[in-house]
Amino acid sequence: MSDKKINPILRQVLELGPTIVFFLIYLRIRDNTYVWGGTEYTGFIVATLIFVPILLIAMAVLWALTRSLSRMQIFTAFMVIFFGGLTAWFNDERFFKMKTSIVYGCFAVILGIGLMRGQSYLEWIMGEFLPMKPEGWMILTRRLTVMFAVLAVANELIWRTQSTDLWVKLETFAFPAVLFLFLWGQIVALQKYLIDPNQSS
Repeated sequence: MSDKKINPILRQVLELGPTIVFFLIYLRIRDNTYVWGGTEYTGFIVATLIFVPILLIAMAVLWALTRSLSRMQIFTAFMVIFFGGLTAWFNDERFFKMKTSIVYGCFAVILGIGLMRGQSYLEWIMGEFLPMKPEGWMILTRRLTVMFAVLAVANELIWRTQSTDLWVKLETFAFPAVLFLFLWGQIVALQKYLIDPNQSS
């Protein structure tokens, strides 16, 4: 089934909104402690538990409106649910923090495997949204593989050495902004490889 078009602002709200809500909830309850079943949970862990169903609802709405979810969105959602569950089960916020490193690391490994096979898995994921020559996809894939690896290492260094407050702010705003600016810069730099869909072959 083809992807249905929706208002781009609504799409952004559905894709980015859950993370912003997590940030706002965390700010509200970060200093609180909650007791369930005789076990104490920090505000961070409670915010994480609230974040998971909000993310699932947003993805369900996006699916209902577009009949399409990217493979990257599905994988990221799975990781959020899995590590959010581990965080709650073990009452240990480290699981949710390392989730970001594992997600970025997995992306780097998957793209790297494709490169070793002479293929761009990135084109398989994004090709329908960004028509580009194979050479351009290989260049972008190599660069994005390095970027994902850098982000994975950066996340590990930050959550292990910095405060939870700083990590939440960077996870919510800095990492997505860095990745967006990187991709935007690469698309500009690779203009000569872009294919005009209106141009006859």
